[in-house]
Amino acid sequence: MASSPPSFVTWFRSAAPYIHAFRGKTFVIGFGGEVVEAGQLPTLAHDFALLASLGVRLVLVHGIRPQLEALLAGQGLEAEWSEGMRVTDAKTLACVKQANGAVRIEIEAALSTGLPNTPMANAAVNVASGNFIVACPRGVHDGVDLQYTGAVRKIDVPALRGRLDAGEIVLVSPIGYSPTGEVFNLAVQDVATSIATALSAEKLIFMIDGPGVQRGPGRLLRELTLGSAEAWLQRMGAGGRQRPSLTPDIARFLPAAIDACRRGVQRSHLISREVDGSLLLELFTHHGVGTMISRDNLERLRAARVDDVGGVLQLIAPLEADGTLVKRGRERLEREIGYFTVIDHDRRLIGCAALYPFPAARAAELACLVVHPDHREAGHGEALLQNIESRARAQKLERLFALTTHTAHWFLQNGFREVAVGELPAERRQLYNWQRRSKVFMKTL
Repeated sequence: MASSPPSFVTWFRSAAPYIHAFRGKTFVIGFGGEVVEAGQLPTLAHDFALLASLGVRLVLVHGIRPQLEALLAGQGLEAEWSEGMRVTDAKTLACVKQANGAVRIEIEAALSTGLPNTPMANAAVNVASGNFIVACPRGVHDGVDLQYTGAVRKIDVPALRGRLDAGEIVLVSPIGYSPTGEVFNLAVQDVATSIATALSAEKLIFMIDGPGVQRGPGRLLRELTLGSAEAWLQRMGAGGRQRPSLTPDIARFLPAAIDACRRGVQRSHLISREVDGSLLLELFTHHGVGTMISRDNLERLRAARVDDVGGVLQLIAPLEADGTLVKRGRERLEREIGYFTVIDHDRRLIGCAALYPFPAARAAELACLVVHPDHREAGHGEALLQNIESRARAQKLERLFALTTHTAHWFLQNGFREVAVGELPAERRQLYNWQRRSKVFMKTL
């Protein structure tokens, strides 16, 4: 059933901050030849075209593994591997060229579709390909000559940027060329990572088998910092013997995603190629559907700024509506924003609190403490309280008080005690709303 108009409007509005943030940014998206083989390319092409229409600069890097395996089998050739790398002899290289040509044409055709009443109607997508990769041979590993299996030596950044500046989607095959004219077979994850780091891309996205990095069956790890991703991979033994719980795609693409972040890419994503719309769901919803690896922690506790006013208003609106908080207008909040501390999570405010000092009474009020429902039970309220207490102590204040009608137990659990209204500073006592009958809680700092 299609979404109702109100739910669509709500979703579209929630996606707007991401649309603004992504315009003009470079995304590198890597996916295997399985996307073509499984018939998933047409719908994925629609999503690529949509991203391009929103101003995202796209570089697509495709793989060819199933197509290459089929060609080798058809010619009676057996694949040879060494340390997880394919040995590419002359006959295999010929199949590599054939598979790359066929897959590239399929992708270009999908991106050229413009039938009416389809997502590609009026898209006018221009696709650019070229010899953007200088490669070199990997040489002999563990006594095995890998022959035409290569490594990325250099990315032609000016050529890539020129095509992106022209508004084209760049399509890159996992093939590189040497200055002497040799052709080398490359790994899709190495090509995608090298391009993403060379272009200082905002995002590197790998479309994989499975939902992403999992702690256990059905337990998706949605966000990992660079350090936690490295620690997880080390525990799982990807650097040595692969454990059964480490899927082949995670073993291939997670190290590449980590490497990209280590080399300057802001965020890497691992998302399922099997879920229709997973690319859009990952990019334009707050929780996403895959695993995101970020260079830094996505959550920041910081002083509020004037441009946070809209986010704070949105955060506190439900509690104002049900009477938990006293209503604050935009003008008042703009005047008082300097009293606020906020927590932002990936460009979205998820928590706030305000400190109103009463220096004559050597006291301060903790007010407007709010944490978004999706992020409660994660210690954010306590983190905001600690920040407010530190700010109060820095101002040489001795008592912190709060007024509440709904959260008495939380304040008691965090070291407050209930007191009479008469213990409020005289200035604040005059503003006490007897109709609300808020309880007063006090804490000695």
